[in-house]
Amino acid sequence: MKNYFDLSGKIALVTGGSSGLGIQLAKALARQGATVVVAARREEKLQETVRALKELGAEASYVVMDVMSPKSIEQAVAEVVAQYQRIDILVNNAGVGASVPAAEQSTEDWRKVLGTNLDGVYYVARAVGKQMLKQEYGKIINLGSIHSEVAMKPAYLSAYSAAKGGVKMLTKALAVEWAKHGITVNAIGPGYFDTHMTEKAFQTQTFQDILATYSPMGRGGRPGELDGAVIYFASDASSFTTGQLLCIDGGWTAI
Repeated sequence: MKNYFDLSGKIALVTGGSSGLGIQLAKALARQGATVVVAARREEKLQETVRALKELGAEASYVVMDVMSPKSIEQAVAEVVAQYQRIDILVNNAGVGASVPAAEQSTEDWRKVLGTNLDGVYYVARAVGKQMLKQEYGKIINLGSIHSEVAMKPAYLSAYSAAKGGVKMLTKALAVEWAKHGITVNAIGPGYFDTHMTEKAFQTQTFQDILATYSPMGRGGRPGELDGAVIYFASDASSFTTGQLLCIDGGWTAI
């Protein structure tokens, strides 16, 4: 029987791969046999991630990349292609959080959030997409959010929600444009997971009360609970799935 989830021989690029969900997703791909290249700005952190991936028995390397710089992205993608000759899987994960009342948010803060969480996703998809079009094959997995679908009261997430809503529609647009070129484009919409971006919030009773109110499961996501989604979208199991946003949120977006 064919193992639809086997990623042996596949080359995966994971942005935001030096911390949080990026590390978790990189490990998930590595455990399925993929060669994983992690990308981020901080070289020391990337080296730590590569060591962790190699401890799993995976082949792994890193490239330094700033997702707000198209030049940096093009250079990083060229490095990956020069080393491995192809990129089969892109996990477009790099992002930043922000919780500021809309009337008080500075233009600079707005642009930073949109620039990283939406522009950066497009820039990386564009650069990697050029290579995938040459290959006539590719799996792109963008990181959206439950806030691609719903707002939250009173989280002050106007910029973040706008960016993640944009990621959802960018995913659909690219999926349609590249569907006949062997490329699928999907998105994962995580609920709240305890990562470096959210760890302070998770430590407060207020946030625990929010989880109890909004999540039917009454909790945040646990390590490993995104693994199945990224493996599905990265593998042959999803060969007829494209343009979709899959929310992994304990039922948050169901109500």
